[in-house]
Amino acid sequence: MNANRVKRLDSKEIEELIPNADLALAIKANLAMLECADGQVDILEKAVIGRVKLKSEFELLKTVPGIGLILALTIMLETGDIGRFPTVGDYASYCRCVGSKKISNGRKKGQGNTKNGNKYLAWSYVEAANFAIRFSAKIKSFYQRKKSKTNGIVAIKAVAHKLCRACYYIMKDQVAFDVTKAFA
Repeated sequence: MNANRVKRLDSKEIEELIPNADLALAIKANLAMLECADGQVDILEKAVIGRVKLKSEFELLKTVPGIGLILALTIMLETGDIGRFPTVGDYASYCRCVGSKKISNGRKKGQGNTKNGNKYLAWSYVEAANFAIRFSAKIKSFYQRKKSKTNGIVAIKAVAHKLCRACYYIMKDQVAFDVTKAFA
């Protein structure tokens, strides 16, 4: 049974499916908490949308699969002026979408600083990547190719990195997202 089906269960259905009364009570309590949290998230999203408007230079972010209004607002607020990043690599590094390695003469020298950059932008691009692989066939095939060679987390970060680079050019050059350029 998937999560959406579980969310739609009522008390009677839970009691029929779960013979253990204590387990059924725990499930009912968790569903009530989840319903309450969903209501609070809706209230907060409406408040944010009412107070913050997406600037015109960030409007094209919504053309990226996986980026809706809330993620576009998050990227806009956390990025600020895109002009402060001279290269796409600087922006990707700030978004924590690249590895942190210190290599000298072909040898590893320490762990690097993995906490540099903006954790909210890192979260935003990972969220966008998770949604993008659901809604775009090309992005999903790229993800599956990466996942077959590494693991799921590395593959999601690779998608997030590509989306981050694409968003840099979207904001810098004011062009719509083209999946064939980003995931060719």
